[in-house]
Amino acid sequence: MNNIDFVNARLIAAGRSIDNGYLSIRAGRISALGDMADYRPGGEVVDLRGDHLLPGFIDTQVNGGGGVLFNDDPSVEAIAAIGAAHAAFGTTGFLPTLISDDLEVVDAAMRAVERAIEERIPGVLGIHVEGPFLAETRKGIHDPAKFVQLNRDSIALLSGLRRGRLMVTLAPEMCTPADIAALAGAGVIVSAGHTDADYRTMRAALDAGVTGFTHLFNAMSPLRHRAPGVVGAALDDQTSFCGLIADGHHVDAPVLRIALRSRPLDRFMLVSDAMPTVGSATKSFVLNGERIEARDGICMSSDGTLAGCDLDMTSALRNIINMTGIGMADASVMASGAPARFLGLDHVTGGIAVGRVADLVWLGREGMPKGVWQHGNPLASHAVAA
Repeated sequence: MNNIDFVNARLIAAGRSIDNGYLSIRAGRISALGDMADYRPGGEVVDLRGDHLLPGFIDTQVNGGGGVLFNDDPSVEAIAAIGAAHAAFGTTGFLPTLISDDLEVVDAAMRAVERAIEERIPGVLGIHVEGPFLAETRKGIHDPAKFVQLNRDSIALLSGLRRGRLMVTLAPEMCTPADIAALAGAGVIVSAGHTDADYRTMRAALDAGVTGFTHLFNAMSPLRHRAPGVVGAALDDQTSFCGLIADGHHVDAPVLRIALRSRPLDRFMLVSDAMPTVGSATKSFVLNGERIEARDGICMSSDGTLAGCDLDMTSALRNIINMTGIGMADASVMASGAPARFLGLDHVTGGIAVGRVADLVWLGREGMPKGVWQHGNPLASHAVAA
């Protein structure tokens, strides 16, 4: 592993900025950081010339990238290709995400993730199983023919991941609070999404063990003044984590601003909900037998249904700053610290602090990564040149 000293950097460390700082990596971990006045040389020097050094981004919803859709190819090779595509945009940790499919495919995807972690494929932290335990009334682009009720067999399957984190998105009305408690008790991270539940049902699900909301506002019952719905339950709850798609299409800017004022900012997570078009010159793909086109950052079916995103995490970070007016430090928490905490990995990654693994993004002033490191090793090709 490289011993690297980043100098003349604007650090985002522990939610604050150090305007002229240094950071040292030794044996894949952050060994020292502080003001340049206290810097003592000792490693290969990378001069950031006043650019930002951020914690690497963590994306809990990555359906595809680099021309690969995880549902089409639930394999180690596909996971590696998806991870490499997103690494170029600063993502150092991700959950390959399986859209509603047969349980045999869910099983195959889980086994592929286990092997990917065993083979140390960069960045893979586990798997997000988005469905098939969803509500047809809020199906979005998911195929309702795949939808099933959660039962004892599927709970056993989801509880059986041997390596990494497993996140499942489900509709609380498609199961019971006891089912949710069983999943949570087995270590599964339970998130509500694609759901038409009312406030009371959603509140019971939170009490049973739901800790997240998948792409808040999208594909869920809205907030109304006499029917708060899932959105109302999410904004009212102060401890769960909410994924946000900051692409300018899924959620309007005023709604994002209202949401961020309603509950702790460090309980919001930026997600890409990325499709194969990210990191690929090909801007179309097939999902559930239907051609999906990506134009102007929007992935859409022929009938106008949104179908994931042509979005990367660097763009999501830039968008949330521009759309809401928050600062870089807060945006960095949403891109790194909050998802790390949601996954129970914040003691290891998701922030810049002595002892944490060196998952880092050098963000240039033009808003694009100049270098990306995971465990102190360069992930993206431009990081080598840096």
